[in-house]
Amino acid sequence: MTSLQKPTTSHQRLYNADFAQWVAQATLLLQQGKFDELDIENLIEEVEDLGKRDRRALCSNLEIVLLHLLKWQFQPEQRSTSWRGSIREHRRRIARILKDSPSLNPYLQQEYQDCYLAARLQAADETGLPLKTFPEECPYFLEQALNEAFLLDTE
Repeated sequence: MTSLQKPTTSHQRLYNADFAQWVAQATLLLQQGKFDELDIENLIEEVEDLGKRDRRALCSNLEIVLLHLLKWQFQPEQRSTSWRGSIREHRRRIARILKDSPSLNPYLQQEYQDCYLAARLQAADETGLPLKTFPEECPYFLEQALNEAFLLDTE
């Protein structure tokens, strides 16, 4: 099969029926250097999805950090160890992704304001406070949001 051919029916069937087995088969074919037997079309799609997955995970984790920082700042009477733990856990997740893929740092900076806007909406929903309570521009620098030592007004 050339790189321009569609996957064979058996490749497509396996891809649709048992993804884990399809991955195992593709891995074996790669290890054996049998590149002409690979399901190139689906392999390309899966490799592209790997990159998207990390970008989505970065934004998702950052939104949670920002959400809890907003709740921490604007609902001090509701502060909990759960919020603190969530901030810490999601910072760690971001750090792990960036350690594995440092080239995603610029992406995170580029998406920071959009992540904040999503967190702002979620904070209003979860706290019951008016949306205008939360600043339109993120009140934290990215470096603060990711800094393990940064937590507003801690005891």
